[in-house]
Amino acid sequence: MEETKGLIFDIQRFSLHDGPGIRTTVFLKGCPLSCVWCHNPESRSSAPEIAFYRAKCIGCGRCVEACPNDALGFGEERIDRAKCRVCGECVQVCPSEAVQMAGRVTTISEILGVAMRDQPFYTRSGGGVTLSGGEPLHQFEFSHSLLAALKDHGLHTAVETCGLSPWERIAGLLPFTDLFLYDIKVVDPAKHEKLCKADNSTILDNARKLIATEAEIIFRTPIIPGLNDAPDDLRHLGEFILSLPGERKLELMPYHRIGSGKYEALGERYPLFDIEAPDNLDEQKAALTSMGVKLVFPNNH
Repeated sequence: MEETKGLIFDIQRFSLHDGPGIRTTVFLKGCPLSCVWCHNPESRSSAPEIAFYRAKCIGCGRCVEACPNDALGFGEERIDRAKCRVCGECVQVCPSEAVQMAGRVTTISEILGVAMRDQPFYTRSGGGVTLSGGEPLHQFEFSHSLLAALKDHGLHTAVETCGLSPWERIAGLLPFTDLFLYDIKVVDPAKHEKLCKADNSTILDNARKLIATEAEIIFRTPIIPGLNDAPDDLRHLGEFILSLPGERKLELMPYHRIGSGKYEALGERYPLFDIEAPDNLDEQKAALTSMGVKLVFPNNH
């Protein structure tokens, strides 16, 4: 029987921000949202992509010679993406890794092999493996099989999700998921449609359903200056969290530009260059805690 395969764009070891303890984070490709602040733009497409990092290029021309579709050149637009067939020939010959494949097929066995190397660190720190993305539920069969295999090996598992998925998929992961990191980008439906290019009614409904299962959940909200941090945004967020039964945890994540270079590499323009990363989130934290929202911090869950 052929092993279940999935499409990922990275495996990050020794992660400290995707759940408790030291973790291995597996980043899957494909996402139903298209948030304007996305710091992993290579995660959005469900197919492999060619990325060109101009600063790494040494101008040797090997990629141009290797391309069978005449899609590469030395001009300002290095890759003619209309001609590119993402065959990867240019990636194979690039000596400086200026040309890279964003997305590769992998197996559960390969990921287990990487994850199990760090089992002693998980044990000492209370860590484990987190599926992120993109959106793990977008590749449900692979995520389901991978989580089941991780649990068979005794590892703590976490799933970071935007919640935009049929409920049956979320329910299917429940037996194998110790922690859900559930993203609430913005509560106002019109603003969510504008900023994330999708309706959020399913996201909020699934959050309520997930709460009812008594699963362990940490809600997470990225704070983007001028986009989702207005007093009304914070009030709506706080009201939603407080409307859920029990004491719910919320983690605020500050905006950053770490992924901005990836946009150029993919032939896209980064849309938020005029937004400065905040020094802290003290005002936003104070507004929410004054409402009675319980805030948590990375690796202090």
